[in-house]
Amino acid sequence: MAYKNILVEKKEGIATIIINRPKMLNALNTATIGDLTNAVNDLEKDKNIKVVILKGAGEKAFIAGADIKEMKDMNVLEAKQFAEAGHHMLSCIRQSRLPFIAMINGYALGGGCEVLMNCDITIAGRNAKLGQPEINLGISPGFCGTQCLPRLVGRAKAKELLLTGRNLDAEEAYQIGLVNMVVDNDKLEEETEKLAKKIASKSPVQTAFIKALVNMGTDIDMHSACALEVSYFSSSFSTHDQKEGMTAFLEKRKPVFKGK
Repeated sequence: MAYKNILVEKKEGIATIIINRPKMLNALNTATIGDLTNAVNDLEKDKNIKVVILKGAGEKAFIAGADIKEMKDMNVLEAKQFAEAGHHMLSCIRQSRLPFIAMINGYALGGGCEVLMNCDITIAGRNAKLGQPEINLGISPGFCGTQCLPRLVGRAKAKELLLTGRNLDAEEAYQIGLVNMVVDNDKLEEETEKLAKKIASKSPVQTAFIKALVNMGTDIDMHSACALEVSYFSSSFSTHDQKEGMTAFLEKRKPVFKGK
């Protein structure tokens, strides 16, 4: 599929989605949200793809936020539709079988921070700036920032960040659990690709199972979550990848997973 505001590259089971609006610091407008939604759904259908890297074009930003120029004169209905489109796009990322790795170079503010919070793993360069500054614009977050942030960093820290609208540098974001790791800017691409390749070498069945279990289990009670884990665990024994993984272990060789 042809996209207007993003690029999609595929190599060795890894897809890279690049938000391609560098002059606008990769801000999310309606068209870009639509492109991202379509790209996630297209990759979901491609059985050759095992991992997705999400990054921004240029050196200044991952996603600097939602497009304020587009939002400024929205009425209530238009704002609702815009927020719903953003929520739908992020829901597609969360519900995808594919692990998503957010690669953060520069600004990841507002909508950009909300995007990374819905990815599975985040790697940030040391120049990264993250935050939810919507309160400075006279609005509240619209792409689930008020719901994702407390789940990641706790209620008190989330309220502090949301109510002050201040930005965090990469190190503070790492310390509070908003990103998984921080690397030097010149190593960001290399380290992200290294992680993507490592995950891509695992069983695609189990990467999908584990992602689903963590996402669903953390939103339900412990008893139900453990029952869900037992169900997924036992289902694993109907797959080729389980037989291959255990056979390879006993034969002291690397497994060849087929995703079935």
